[in-house]
Amino acid sequence: MYMPSSAREERRDVLTAAMRDIQFAALVSSGPEGLHASHLPVLLREVGDDLFIEAHVAKGNPHWKLGGAPTLAIFQGPQAYIHPGWYESKKEHGRVVPTWTYIAVHAHGSIEAFDAKHELLDHVGRLTSQNEEKRAEPWAVTDAPEKYLDAMTRAIVGIRMRVERIEGSWKLNQHKSDADRAGVVSGLAAEERTGAHAVSAQMQALEAERQGAR
Repeated sequence: MYMPSSAREERRDVLTAAMRDIQFAALVSSGPEGLHASHLPVLLREVGDDLFIEAHVAKGNPHWKLGGAPTLAIFQGPQAYIHPGWYESKKEHGRVVPTWTYIAVHAHGSIEAFDAKHELLDHVGRLTSQNEEKRAEPWAVTDAPEKYLDAMTRAIVGIRMRVERIEGSWKLNQHKSDADRAGVVSGLAAEERTGAHAVSAQMQALEAERQGAR
């Protein structure tokens, strides 16, 4: 992934936190017939120093058959259009143009399939729990009838990817002046477009880090 040095994020804890928060990834594998992509909710597992991404597909999806294939998991975070009028420097010299801010994480590795019932139930149970645990009446996999679960697990195949390399781009106007960044934060906070408030919050978090490092 191309990224300017100002946008490069290399801290593993920051990258994994973003992946867990985004949770949905495009899994792209190289196969005999070219690239194969599946868009999937994923579960992250850390075993010692190793990081794994788990997902599942319908048995009819041939992606699971690409065992050992080089694979890229793309996590697209919040993104937003930047209006040039938000920059303070527009008033000073006018040399500004629109841009786009975004967060993205790329995880590289290779995949393998798993279809043992106990592994699949553990996988979907964990995936469900991380989305249900804060609800007033959380749903659990065990709420479904056992025969129904048997049928469901026979209809899916798990995919596991051991992450060999991970990289992130936090393209959030870091190269701009303090005044320009403040204008963008305020502008995004007033927007109603999807993602604008999330990007504004991420930029504010970066400003807090910047202030703390001074």
